[in-house]
Amino acid sequence: MGERGPLTLARAARESGGRVVGNESVAFRRISPVHDAGPDDLALLADRRYAGDLPGCAGCALLVSETLSHLPGGPSDRLVVEDPHAALIRLLPLLHRRQKPEPGVHPTAVVHESVLVPECAAIGANTVIGAKVILGSNVRIGAHCVLGDGVSVGSATELFPNVTLYPDSVLGERVIVHSGTRVGVDGFGYVSRGGVHTRIPQVGGCVIGDDVEIGANCTIDRGSIGCTVIGAGSKLDNLVHIAHNVHIGPRSMVLAQVGVAGSTRTGESVAMGGQAGLVGHLKIGAGARIGAQAGVIGDVGPGEVVSGYPARDHRTYLKAMALLMRFPDVVKRVERLERGFAKGDAR
Repeated sequence: MGERGPLTLARAARESGGRVVGNESVAFRRISPVHDAGPDDLALLADRRYAGDLPGCAGCALLVSETLSHLPGGPSDRLVVEDPHAALIRLLPLLHRRQKPEPGVHPTAVVHESVLVPECAAIGANTVIGAKVILGSNVRIGAHCVLGDGVSVGSATELFPNVTLYPDSVLGERVIVHSGTRVGVDGFGYVSRGGVHTRIPQVGGCVIGDDVEIGANCTIDRGSIGCTVIGAGSKLDNLVHIAHNVHIGPRSMVLAQVGVAGSTRTGESVAMGGQAGLVGHLKIGAGARIGAQAGVIGDVGPGEVVSGYPARDHRTYLKAMALLMRFPDVVKRVERLERGFAKGDAR
């Protein structure tokens, strides 16, 4: 990322739809957390939990929400916005220039003769592109990527270095795939007889919808005989595993280390917390929320919020945990009663 010139609070307010408290001409070069901000930084305060860092904040100004704008301490010059995190979407590109690769095919890349590379595409060093691959306009493919035969990559899609797309995988437009991810991997399917595990051929497809972002080191299996689908607009964090024939609904959020077993289907706008695990052949309704480290072994209805293992209604789980925390005291009381009965005293 290259650094652009400084930004004044006045311009930042115009770009973010906020307002300035104090000196509008104050300029900053970066946006940093409150505890880490220096004299050239706009300090970010988006959560009341970090208000204790305000007295020691060395930033030149403060980016803060309306609800927290009155807090004492820290810079007196402030950019007040409705949602500081949403403001970052507008402000950060003004401060940081992302270096885009120059169009063209690197001399070390190996591209099959059947592939038409658009003039505006960028193909990185040591990338291998197989037969009958379809590349949309403005695709950017980083170094050491491998695109198997018959892969289709939509316009404005970007693959970071060391991404592998197995044969016949389909990526939509404006997809982002981060380093180390494998798409269209053979699913884990075996028939066991007499102690021998015989592999079921994995011949299905893997379809990634438009505007999907996939984090680093994810693995997404191809279907066994059908398709694995990641719905349009969904975002996958790092280290996510999606098994064969899973359908993730549009605009879903899947956090780090989530594992979804085969043939599970989710509705749109589902959120799965970090390290959640889902067994196979489930139905997860639209808008459902699955808590971090939840173990989901049954269907989840639309809009339900579940957590724990086995996953259950979130409020029920919290009540159960509260009772469990009281268990040592209950044990002590029972032991005291038992000692009293043993002595003939039931007090």
